[in-house]
Amino acid sequence: MFGTELAGTLGRTGVIRTPHGDIRTPAFIPVGTKATVKTVVPEAVADLGAQAVLANAYHLYLQPGPEIVDAAGGLGRFMNWPGPTYTDSGGFQVMSLGVGFKKVISMEVRETENDDVIAPGKERLARVDDDGVTFKSHLDGTTHRFSPEVSMQIQHQLGADIIFAFDELTTLMNTRAYQVDSLERTRLWAIRCLDEHNRLTRERHDRPLQSLWGVVQGAQYEDLRRAAARGLMEASRRDQDSGGRGFGGYGIGGALEKENLGQIVGWVNDELPRDTAKHLLGISEPDDIFTAIENGIDTFDCVSPSRVARNGAIYSFDGRYNITNSRFRADFSPMEPELENYSTQYSRAYIHHLFKAKEGLASTLCTIHNEHFIVTLVDRARQAIEDGNYIEYRDAFLARYYAGSR
Repeated sequence: MFGTELAGTLGRTGVIRTPHGDIRTPAFIPVGTKATVKTVVPEAVADLGAQAVLANAYHLYLQPGPEIVDAAGGLGRFMNWPGPTYTDSGGFQVMSLGVGFKKVISMEVRETENDDVIAPGKERLARVDDDGVTFKSHLDGTTHRFSPEVSMQIQHQLGADIIFAFDELTTLMNTRAYQVDSLERTRLWAIRCLDEHNRLTRERHDRPLQSLWGVVQGAQYEDLRRAAARGLMEASRRDQDSGGRGFGGYGIGGALEKENLGQIVGWVNDELPRDTAKHLLGISEPDDIFTAIENGIDTFDCVSPSRVARNGAIYSFDGRYNITNSRFRADFSPMEPELENYSTQYSRAYIHHLFKAKEGLASTLCTIHNEHFIVTLVDRARQAIEDGNYIEYRDAFLARYYAGSR
């Protein structure tokens, strides 16, 4: 259900309804990879204003196993999170394990195209074929197999409200010919996901209803991105015509350079149904967030706020800074004086000390702050769309944030 439109753009506000509550959009979804936002208890994530969390199907498959999460009553009950949940399909690991590249958005192309490229110092742990992916566990080296059907089975056991179709995530170093083949593979996998999702929904009719979202790939090629979107729409329509539920929304994934983000998302959302929710996989820098919102993204996730927090990097309205720097040793102001959350009661000097003393509390306090900062940024953007002053809010925020750092 969608509300106020952002004039002259694809942006809008709305509500995504799930069995575990509504998500008011646009919304930032914190990542709880292994059923936890690292170093922070779920209650604190709720207190900072997060509406939903996203967990990783690959990691939970390896440990503790989807059957354990299922027996606990699903992801939310397992981690004591009462709100909506997402799980990704495991498709990201096709790239991150297969060739060792971790960055997706803003992966830079500086090398000749090569379908056998591997990140320096990495071992190829995954092999893709038309049926699925064979990979080695990063935990113990054991061999495993993911297919569209296996991904659906895992995600149904995990029980998230919103789940994603199994897809292949290529790198920007792959040739166009490989991108074309991969796109067709992902389309066929999406159809298989729909079939298995429908079967499992019928079989597990006593569980809360889950919404399956297709994932649009296509790297940085306009024709491939548009074709991918149209292909998934057609698969969804055919599924609905045959009695299925089709895709409840769409994810936009894939490796792309930062400067092309808005254009690529715009291509995709030009094709996808206006009245369907869209999620951008892996984003959190402020300028990227505004770009995504203006091009029709409703929700997005990224591990960055918690990851950089564990290294002492702090978001503030005047830019990002590192609290481990010596200038904060005797600074008794809070991390961001204009933002109030649980961590506000602790000074920069104290948190600086915690990092120097290698105390785990440092990561907890900084993660609470960073997640709250990004959640608040998006909440205020949503309110600004409703109030009709989004452009003023965006310009003022970005001018201040990128003017410098404390």
